[in-house]
Amino acid sequence: MHIQSDVCIIGDGAIGKVAALGFAQAGLKVTLLSPLNPLPASINKATSAAEAWDVRVYAVNHVAHHLLSSVKVWEALDASRVQPVDSMVVKGDAAGALAFDAYGARVGTLAWIVEDRNLNQALDAALKFASNVKTVHGRATDLKIEDKAASVQLENGDTLSAELVIGADGGQSWVRAQCNIDFDYRPYGQRAIVSNFACEKPHHGIAHQWFSVEEGIIALLPLPGNQVSLVWSAPDALADILSRESLAQVAARLSALAATELGTLTPLQPELVKSFPLSLIRPRAITAPRVALIGDAAHVLHPLAGHGMNLGFADVAGLIKAVVERGDHRDCGDARVLARYARSRKEDILLMQLATDGLARLFGTTFEPLRIARNLGLNLVNKLPVLKRRLIGHAVGDKNQ
Repeated sequence: MHIQSDVCIIGDGAIGKVAALGFAQAGLKVTLLSPLNPLPASINKATSAAEAWDVRVYAVNHVAHHLLSSVKVWEALDASRVQPVDSMVVKGDAAGALAFDAYGARVGTLAWIVEDRNLNQALDAALKFASNVKTVHGRATDLKIEDKAASVQLENGDTLSAELVIGADGGQSWVRAQCNIDFDYRPYGQRAIVSNFACEKPHHGIAHQWFSVEEGIIALLPLPGNQVSLVWSAPDALADILSRESLAQVAARLSALAATELGTLTPLQPELVKSFPLSLIRPRAITAPRVALIGDAAHVLHPLAGHGMNLGFADVAGLIKAVVERGDHRDCGDARVLARYARSRKEDILLMQLATDGLARLFGTTFEPLRIARNLGLNLVNKLPVLKRRLIGHAVGDKNQ
């Protein structure tokens, strides 16, 4: 079977699905290639019951919110499971502290905490009604680039042809490898531990983050009700210890840290916990002839700022804009269209990479002068309204702050 479309998207995560909806809304014919792998058991079984909270959550900023709203997905989310973030408090490993709030950012809320499952269910429902999107299940085995189109060969012998192929297939991108795009890779020597807890005190919509050389970076993000989501970027040695402990023991560690703000923490039932290694991946390019990379295929960041997904949504918005504004004499995969997309994303990606990598390195060193300087720096930024507003603007996705 041969399937022809304007755009072929490889990867069916949230980034790929939003891209499919966005291009379809722009009047283009889209093929979405989804792998054959079944859903993880953790989603298929009782853990997906309404009362269970997904341990993977995203802090959706205003750029992502606008994109999801434009493709009619935001309104389809289960609003009872979405938590606005009204402020954020960042603490160093000494007396350093930095606080942001929605009032200071001149916005209604800084971000929204959304579960992966809630988001993907809304995206799947929207795709069922997207007449311009054809979802194909299979595994790609070859990518061929020609003058007027690109073709993706599937394991079952089918061929997908399109003017533009989009790699939305994650940090280990098959599309990126097929294009021979080299990349820089550096492991952080940390693993992210994620789980959810009930808190004794109300969180008041505040996200808390602690930086520590010994314990890594700990973030507690607010969920609806008196509940929080943990993202603990722990050094490998500590991550090994945490993985052997019960969630009750992990909760005791967190309670000692956050007792003043949140009181005693207790694991939500059923006791779910996941972990994954952290690394920095910087491809040397995010485009190739008739190919564009988006999301983790284009950049993998440290999760300390919580903006990996937001950066991916911004990729989608930038690529759609470049394609829509291409002019009648150019097709979707025209070299100038892709060059415009790459230029539009270069600064945003570079700044976020430098910021997250720099902070991870800065708070990972035991060098005492740097330890003192970083905590003084947090306090200084907290007292400089103009600089603080600029940082908030980048965080919420509004560079005009």
